[in-house]
Amino acid sequence: MTRLLIGSHLSTSGGWKSLLKRSHDEDGSAFAFFPRSPYGKRSKALEPSEAAEFGTQLKAEGYGPLVVHAPYVYNLASKDEAKRQFAIEALAEDIELLAPIREAGQETYINIHPGAHVGQGSETGCRLISEGLNQVLERAHGIPVLLETMAGKGTECGRSFEELAMIMNDVDNTANVGVTFDTCHVLDAGYDIVNDYDGVMRQLDEIIGLNNVKAIHVNDSQFGLGSHKDRHANIGEGHLGIPFFTRLVNDPYMAQLPMILETKEQTPDTHRNEITLLRSLVA
Repeated sequence: MTRLLIGSHLSTSGGWKSLLKRSHDEDGSAFAFFPRSPYGKRSKALEPSEAAEFGTQLKAEGYGPLVVHAPYVYNLASKDEAKRQFAIEALAEDIELLAPIREAGQETYINIHPGAHVGQGSETGCRLISEGLNQVLERAHGIPVLLETMAGKGTECGRSFEELAMIMNDVDNTANVGVTFDTCHVLDAGYDIVNDYDGVMRQLDEIIGLNNVKAIHVNDSQFGLGSHKDRHANIGEGHLGIPFFTRLVNDPYMAQLPMILETKEQTPDTHRNEITLLRSLVA
């Protein structure tokens, strides 16, 4: 039986050890967190000198890859050069913070929302994102950047597999860039993963390459196919439903990847219960 590497997005309040305790409390085997506040201020809770010890402990406990989430405020596709520069510098700093974790032997990624072109057009937006990533990866090394599949809300770039491939193809260091597959976003973007799972996966493989998909955000969808809404629902309570998640956790490739829940905590046990539910679906 496949051992799912699964957990939720956790608070960093209290630092590295508190992160690990929260993961233990939900019986997780992977998790995500913001390396700084959602508005871009550096975290006071995550002491850089303790990062290597944190990585060593995760490795010793057999955790799946960390999928750290960059703050939403980063916009590598912004019209405003100062905002692009902030995103480049902050992302490079995040990589430097996380590098000792990977050096300790714990596989680690940083996930980003690619950016919004704010009226410049998707082609220009994708080019700016690639250029920004090239600058980030010149400054900081060792932590691959994962581009999240987006729902297509507003002027988001990355709403299609083709847009993500366009960004990736213009990154010089291709080994340091990959994709996070967000189940809600993919459905909301118009890919019918409920009724044509195999077809969508075939497209994903042909356009991006399954080997470039490194993580999954496991979310049900409130509004469903082609809605472009980006509103997560709890597992089994949205338009994806339990049959889809059963298919996902039994997919030979996808089931090996770290799975991160970004669903609403309706009770203190919500994520623990969803982790248990998803594990129970493994054949």
